[in-house]
Amino acid sequence: MESGDNGGLPFAVVDKKAAQLVVLTPHGSVLGATPALVGEAVGDHTVPGVGDKQPSQVLPHERTTPAGRFFSEPGSNLTGEHVVWVDYDSGFAIHRLRPGASLEHRTQRLSTPTPDDNRASLGCVVVPASFYEAVVMPVLGGQRAVVYVLPETQPLSSMIGPGASRLVLQQPPASKLR
Repeated sequence: MESGDNGGLPFAVVDKKAAQLVVLTPHGSVLGATPALVGEAVGDHTVPGVGDKQPSQVLPHERTTPAGRFFSEPGSNLTGEHVVWVDYDSGFAIHRLRPGASLEHRTQRLSTPTPDDNRASLGCVVVPASFYEAVVMPVLGGQRAVVYVLPETQPLSSMIGPGASRLVLQQPPASKLR
């Protein structure tokens, strides 16, 4: 907030190690935080060409959630579902937990007390539908925003900038966790 890096836009922070998404106002007030599913593979970079593949063709080691600072924008995926595109070219988005065969298994992963089992996506950040509709959609789903994805294998300053070493994320109050 001191640097004004978000440029007056709402922003979100994805902490891959904690498997959590925090959404904030342009002034830095926490609007909500939730457990999230992140890429199955550990890594901070997008595998070249992964955005051009069908989901069934994405290999396990290619399922990373890239780290860095992104300008997001609302949009739709190929089936018309509302998503927040973080990096359209690589197919990286924030979206709600989808119905389907994996719904129950993914719901269980999101409800466990540790992030150890939250590596279950192709690289997207997947959140509970209720959080998506109540927090993500109103804040990130109608305008551009900034999304910071914290690295897990690189120093924070290498992905976000030289002032990032001072960045300290505070755990939001329990009332903000959904």
